[in-house]
Amino acid sequence: MKIFNFHLMPYAHADLDVIKKNGTAWLTYSNKHYDPVLGSDLYHQYLDQLCFADELGFDGVAVNEHHQTAYGLMPTPGVLAGALSRSIKKGSLAILGRALPLVNNPLTIAEEFAVLDNIMRGRFIGGFVRGIGVEYHNMGVNPAESAERFNEAHDLIIQAWTKPGPFTFEGKYYKFKYVNPWPRPYSSPHPRIFIPSSGSLDTIRWVAQKRYTYCQTLAPIEAVAKTFALFREEANKAGYEASSDQLAWSNAIYIAETDAKALALARPHLETYMNSFLSKNPAMMSPPGYSSVESIKRVRAIKSYRSAYQTAEDLIKRGIVIVGSPNTVREKLSAYQDLAGFNISLTKTQFGTMPHEMARENQIAVAEEILPYFRDRAPQELAQFA
Repeated sequence: MKIFNFHLMPYAHADLDVIKKNGTAWLTYSNKHYDPVLGSDLYHQYLDQLCFADELGFDGVAVNEHHQTAYGLMPTPGVLAGALSRSIKKGSLAILGRALPLVNNPLTIAEEFAVLDNIMRGRFIGGFVRGIGVEYHNMGVNPAESAERFNEAHDLIIQAWTKPGPFTFEGKYYKFKYVNPWPRPYSSPHPRIFIPSSGSLDTIRWVAQKRYTYCQTLAPIEAVAKTFALFREEANKAGYEASSDQLAWSNAIYIAETDAKALALARPHLETYMNSFLSKNPAMMSPPGYSSVESIKRVRAIKSYRSAYQTAEDLIKRGIVIVGSPNTVREKLSAYQDLAGFNISLTKTQFGTMPHEMARENQIAVAEEILPYFRDRAPQELAQFA
């Protein structure tokens, strides 16, 4: 299994009482509550943690993109990836991922990713997403155009990477007389592509058809297993057998000497992460036209556990996170890998309000107690779901 250290870079100093009163940490939680001095310290701590992950032997590090939220301080992930690109010496560097429909010029993403791929000498992984529903309110983009804009932007980027320029691109949303970006990607024909999703049927089907790597965002492990089974079915319909290397699970892990100690230490940060940082206004999450009815129903079913306050015990029981002693974490991660058939773990070792030194200790524990055991481990068996 490949284990990446995935970071959300939350604003750990957020005023939780204000978030509760506001009803969400997104869009309407005023940036007057952001302290640039504290935020600057967080950026340096988080970048240090990701560089440390590479030193510890994680297979890669990953950042992502979100806008106008305390959940993650990464509105421009290319800046942070650029800051990391010269320091990540051994593993991969992934952006999971850029929200294609939210930009006016997708060629800037083609250029940005190509530069990173050159600096990383082919160890860069590019991620594409549509962006979550609330971000269409952030950016003033019509959500009914989301899927078409995403597909067109994707096609433009792939052509820019693989088709000798200059050439003309005439789309519905993007029109260019000259497409001839310098540099070309280091990887041939282009960087590996990961597609994160909450479980939308439309996305699962599209990723399988493109033969990219599908990344399931935070969800109960049984729902993850069903989603991955559906991905394999869609791959079969597309004429091939999906590899376990095409399936990535986003999770959080915390390790201490005993299960009880791990639970006690992780509890406040897990519960803050799930109940405060992830709190969103439901009316803004699924704007009209953003997704098909079928996909909305599926994602809501997967995320239904969020309708009530989530305790750390709830999250552990559902297999959303793994918390415990080294033996407990190894046993659960092994069982989950066999159940769902994934071979990539996108593991958060810092979450919510977890302080820097605690996160570093957790990174060390994962590196020493988990990485060696899973280095050559593949899924042992797959459950069958109706």
